[in-house]
Amino acid sequence: MSSQAAAVIGIGQTKHKKKRDDVSLPGLVREAAQRALDDAELNWTDIDAVVLGKAPDPFEGVMMPELSMADALGANGKPMMRVHTAGSVGGSTALVATHLVQTGVHDRVLTVAYEKQAEGNAQWGLAGGRSGGMGAGGIFAPWMRTYINKSGAPEDIGWKVAVKDRQNACKNPYAHLHLPDISIEKVKESPMLWDPIHFLESCPSSDGAVAMVLTNEAGAKKAPRKPAWVLGTAMRSELGTFPGRDTVRPQAGVECAHMVFDAAGITNPREQIDIAELYVPFSWYEPMWLEGHDIAGPGEGWRMVEDGSTQITGDFPVNPSGGVLSSNPIGASGMLRFAEAALQVRGEAGEHQVADAHVGLAQAYGGAAQYFAMWVVGSSLDAVGARK
Repeated sequence: MSSQAAAVIGIGQTKHKKKRDDVSLPGLVREAAQRALDDAELNWTDIDAVVLGKAPDPFEGVMMPELSMADALGANGKPMMRVHTAGSVGGSTALVATHLVQTGVHDRVLTVAYEKQAEGNAQWGLAGGRSGGMGAGGIFAPWMRTYINKSGAPEDIGWKVAVKDRQNACKNPYAHLHLPDISIEKVKESPMLWDPIHFLESCPSSDGAVAMVLTNEAGAKKAPRKPAWVLGTAMRSELGTFPGRDTVRPQAGVECAHMVFDAAGITNPREQIDIAELYVPFSWYEPMWLEGHDIAGPGEGWRMVEDGSTQITGDFPVNPSGGVLSSNPIGASGMLRFAEAALQVRGEAGEHQVADAHVGLAQAYGGAAQYFAMWVVGSSLDAVGARK
């Protein structure tokens, strides 16, 4: 099959309070999907296929939810795929949908990711159904501490990331967590959950969904609003445990970044990328991924945080949406990063819009920092070349 261009022409998000009777699971995903269709000015009949993603089924206790959600997503009689790659699933789901368009299999694809953690117990799900699970923070905390020790980063770097992202979230109506009175002092004084992570340096647990409509070049030219062009995609994974594994800088993450940079024609990510939405569920992962994806050199990621480079007004804004630290419906968190990057290059991010954003990077990771999904989107097909 010949490769063709793919573009995002519709984006929809939804969030809900953690109440069992607030909205049903099918209602949650349909709401986001309807908003994406409205954004693209399309109907359910215009969609050729649906790609659904979420984190492990035990989170809500509904096995194979894609079957019961087919009707809510207008997928009766249409191809419907389910994607699962742990916490990175939202990003992986978007990439599967993109590939269906790029390979010419379908002209218009609806992709949706969600989580409704009020319906289950995420801690229990993360523990594999066993009691006494340490949770994601307990797994990642030693690796964050190792990064701090190796890099010599001062302890306030994590606090600064936490404040930055929560301040950004106040500009995003779809962020699940709004803390207008956040401060370095409040982060520092909040309870220690897993050394070195304080309570206010950790992501929330929330209910939400996100949807996107992807189409080919012909469809993008007919879109009522400016599309976000997919300039490069990449997925890589590695085993969670093996002798000598670098848990601070996983090789799969390094390779995934270089694959997506090569695909998009990026040779200098720090200079050629205008905005990045990175999967940062715990504050220290911002500098860790900046280095782990070779955007910054060894020991330079935390310096970008310290000097303000990753602020929304900095020269490399990271998570202007508020990021995972402010919105974490786990199965949707990765796609939220992808959708927010697309909103930025479309110029439709609202109050958290980064000025002159033409090239956006989105990243999601999952498992024991072993699954990675990334894409680069642009305001045009030659956006990267125009930035050189």
